[in-house]
Amino acid sequence: MNHRAYDVITFDCYGTLIDWESGIVNAFATEANQRGVGGVDPASLMELYVQTEARVESEEFMRYRDVLATTAARVAERLGWPAGDDAFLAKSLASWHPFPDTNPALAALKSRGYRLGILSNVDRDLLEETQRHFAVPFDFVVTAGDVRSYKPAEGHFRAGMERASGSQWLHAAQSWFHDVVPARRMGIPVVWVNRKGELLGSEARPAGVVRDMAGLVAWLET
Repeated sequence: MNHRAYDVITFDCYGTLIDWESGIVNAFATEANQRGVGGVDPASLMELYVQTEARVESEEFMRYRDVLATTAARVAERLGWPAGDDAFLAKSLASWHPFPDTNPALAALKSRGYRLGILSNVDRDLLEETQRHFAVPFDFVVTAGDVRSYKPAEGHFRAGMERASGSQWLHAAQSWFHDVVPARRMGIPVVWVNRKGELLGSEARPAGVVRDMAGLVAWLET
């Protein structure tokens, strides 16, 4: 397919558009200081965090701010921290910033006439705080609260199909597990925004692989 033939582009938000790892690491580092414990190793923390959050999201559905609090509590316990305010992640989320390439790319895509959407594992009120960081408005958003499930479940993608309304739709995301694999399983074209330079998995074949949002804009022009 001609890459320019798409009409609608949706994104995962945190990790694709927003530098969520820096946001999480900074939040844990600040909380470590509050609780009087040592610093955190970013790589080890994120490995533990991602594994823990995926387990929490696979359990009984709860609001994402509660997912953040439950995950924070379990990670803190694994790290041997004393008890504290486990809501610190949700409180910090509004300060998590876009990657430097995000806003220029979104502006370029908007100027080319694409409809833009977000499919995110988050609460709508939290996402509204994040959207203040973006240079352009999104045409629609789908949150976990809307579909009562978390990716890689299919709820977000089914809602995305409804919002796309039969237009040529492309999804773009950083997470192989949460986005690329389920999108491809459902026959949705997806570009993997491989910010970490990870190896291509065997479970899915994305329509394209790019390093960042600037790469996505370039890919769409080929």
